[in-house]
Amino acid sequence: MFKKILLTTACLLASPAAQAETTIIIAGNVIPDAATGPIGKSVLTVTDGRIVSVQPYASVAGQEFVADMIVDMSTKTVVPGLIDLHVHLTSDPGGDYRDEAVEPDEWGMVIGVKNAALTVKAGFTTVREAGSAQNTGYALRRGTAAGIIDGPRIVAAGPALSIVGGHADVSGFRPEVLRALDGGYTCTGAVECAEKVRKASRMGADIIKITATGGVLSQQGRGLEAHFSNDELKSIADTAHSLGLKVMAHAHGARGIEAASAAGIDTIDHATFADEAALKVMKAKGTVLVPTLMALEGVRERLGKGIFTPTVEVKAKQALEAAGRQVTRSKAMGVPIAFGTDAGVFEHGRNAGEFALMVKAGMTNGEALASATTVAAKTLGMETEIGRIAPGYSADLIAVDSNPLTDIRTLEKVQWVMVRGRIIK
Repeated sequence: MFKKILLTTACLLASPAAQAETTIIIAGNVIPDAATGPIGKSVLTVTDGRIVSVQPYASVAGQEFVADMIVDMSTKTVVPGLIDLHVHLTSDPGGDYRDEAVEPDEWGMVIGVKNAALTVKAGFTTVREAGSAQNTGYALRRGTAAGIIDGPRIVAAGPALSIVGGHADVSGFRPEVLRALDGGYTCTGAVECAEKVRKASRMGADIIKITATGGVLSQQGRGLEAHFSNDELKSIADTAHSLGLKVMAHAHGARGIEAASAAGIDTIDHATFADEAALKVMKAKGTVLVPTLMALEGVRERLGKGIFTPTVEVKAKQALEAAGRQVTRSKAMGVPIAFGTDAGVFEHGRNAGEFALMVKAGMTNGEALASATTVAAKTLGMETEIGRIAPGYSADLIAVDSNPLTDIRTLEKVQWVMVRGRIIK
């Protein structure tokens, strides 16, 4: 019902319906972005999914506002919706790797619907889906955009590009099973790698995901170092950029990180063993680090419990020894750091646990909050759309009990969420 609100009395009066849907949010405190800091009690106007105005409460008290809905967050702090640049919505932690040969993609969709809801209710209004079956991430993207299912805005990669036998190539099965499970995204040589980038673009990818090094949880034990050749990496980066797409690289080992950054890959995700030489190249190229510290927490919680194979256990212990150092070193060297968790390696909905780990590794509360808002938005090329509370931006908002710039863990208990102007119940 269309309503009027008189801010001095909070009196609601019926009024004729408007042409555009408008929501008024009364916030006890607002943090438009980490750099601005808190601006105090404010009134936010949202119309058709966009922020129209952010006004100090004192300046409009006594004025009459017309709206379809009034939301009282007068005891809460409202901040921009959070952005996670590395999630796997269609998977949960602790499964057997052999599930790949048993579970259909349709089951991944069921899991994805569940996890999309958990993610948005945790305050993450935009995510970068970092690898899924051919169409599951794209279908989730469409469902959340249409409001058919609860979930965040999804920037979807689809299947990751890998070398033959690499981290994103199915392994651990008999050859005939491997052939049946082959998703068609392995490549050898610059020409074939360019072709696979174009294939991913044609199928609907918003971003190209590659596995530039070995991985912790895959069943091949050939370490965590570089996989693609320099020519292959440059071909991937150049082809993607020619199509208007960015590239994200799963990369653990230092030389793989260095090679991917030198080739023009846009983000390095994980960067567990990044050394000074690798970080110098990242700094020079403007490559963004997405550290995913929560992934290793998920691994730590399952280590030694018979969940991982012996091959994975060895790699997991190596990675855990280095956990957090990449953040400390990157901050010291001026490498940009954006927020990402690898949710799916741990339980979805716990994404905000990453903030405390980033702070423990040396970031300030403000830097950690910016990493999941303004920095992440810029990394996506969406800095004029999301990541701030300002007129013209998408109405992606969350409310928490206290100021995250002084209490970063308040982001672990989000009280209210609006994504693209829609309130998540």
